[in-house]
Amino acid sequence: MAFAGLNDADVKTALDGCAAAGSFEYKKFFKACGLAGKSEAEVKKAFAIIDQDNSDFIEEDELKLFLQNFSASARALTDPETKAFLAAGDSDGDGKIGVDEFAALVKA
Repeated sequence: MAFAGLNDADVKTALDGCAAAGSFEYKKFFKACGLAGKSEAEVKKAFAIIDQDNSDFIEEDELKLFLQNFSASARALTDPETKAFLAAGDSDGDGKIGVDEFAALVKA
């Protein structure tokens, strides 16, 4: 598991809850997997894992593969799910999610 501190059973439950295309809801996912209850430092560590190109931002292509950070066998998000997720997190309108935007999204 890439995310130390998260319970494997909770992550599996969260992934199972959005296994069907079109069923991903970030608020439910963050709560179900336990990330919403983590400290700011732990959320920033999660951000660093999701930011695969180390650009200090999570771009649309990284969001599309978001679930695969939790399990390699997880599905990719659909284009509408990815765009909705990006829109929810991109508070400054620059087309990407920074670490503070991600933390706000996780805690929403």
